[in-house]
Amino acid sequence: MRLGVFNPVFAKLSLQQMLAELKLYPEITAVEVGTGGWPGSAHIDLDACLASKDAATTFRRQIQDAGLVISAFSCHGNPLHPDAAVASEADTLFRKTVRLAEMLEVPVVVTFSGCPGGGPQETKPNWITTPWPPEYSEMLAWQWEQRLIPYWQDAGAFAADHGIRVAIEAHPGFCVYNPETAMQLRATAGKSVGINLDPSHFFWQGVDLPAAIAYLGEAIFHVHAKDVALNTGNVARTGVLDAKSYTRMQERAWLFRSVGWGHGDLEWKGIASALRLAGYDYVISIEHEDALASIREGLSAAVATLSRAILREPPVEAWWV
Repeated sequence: MRLGVFNPVFAKLSLQQMLAELKLYPEITAVEVGTGGWPGSAHIDLDACLASKDAATTFRRQIQDAGLVISAFSCHGNPLHPDAAVASEADTLFRKTVRLAEMLEVPVVVTFSGCPGGGPQETKPNWITTPWPPEYSEMLAWQWEQRLIPYWQDAGAFAADHGIRVAIEAHPGFCVYNPETAMQLRATAGKSVGINLDPSHFFWQGVDLPAAIAYLGEAIFHVHAKDVALNTGNVARTGVLDAKSYTRMQERAWLFRSVGWGHGDLEWKGIASALRLAGYDYVISIEHEDALASIREGLSAAVATLSRAILREPPVEAWWV
């Protein structure tokens, strides 16, 4: 496995400035590039690259000349949004990103599953987390049967036709938000649809990461490295479901943190070992969304923790086997 970084953390820098900054972290040898949507497209002009093979090749060469590879293109959006214009924009971005990934031989595109409304007349997404009152079960079935599955059967086939694997980031607020819903979608959308494993979205839900990794297995196409710190006092008082603003840090049940500031070496070593056992030997992409740490503090903490955790060399046959 190798360490990478997700580029929105450097959105205020130019491409060349970002590449210069990454020289401070020699352990990082890959970069995940946002092409639009919520990650933004700070360092790439997607349309220009699609229109010109030379422009696309120049972009990749700049990354390579810095000693890096592109681990994935990311285009997080909501292609199932009840507003047709919003959904169409996200779908167009996804398909453009898949085409660029094929052009530049980047094997993975990361995105969200999306979330529709609770029925055909709704105008806002509706994330359903309970089967009762009974209309919620009906709404959930409609979402999956009429929106989610048909969309991803088509989008997954599109990605497969271009030789690209789609890593759905399981994220609360969308239909795919945990390991079970990720595998439920994969079972109907096909083997080109898998998961972008982000432990931060599972920690606060109470998911055991090594158990989840064993369950997901070969469906893990890409991995994010981001942590969560739980405020045990607030959790004891109100539980882990928390819709308060991220700015109300002292009042929340949990906060996103840099790797190592929510869970220690033992937990991250357990994650790395579980990934090895599951056959994952690709990039762990550091994502910085820590309001309590500067970019350099957050990345340095993540690099230090993960460098002690990940196994870079292939296992050798032991004498006792």
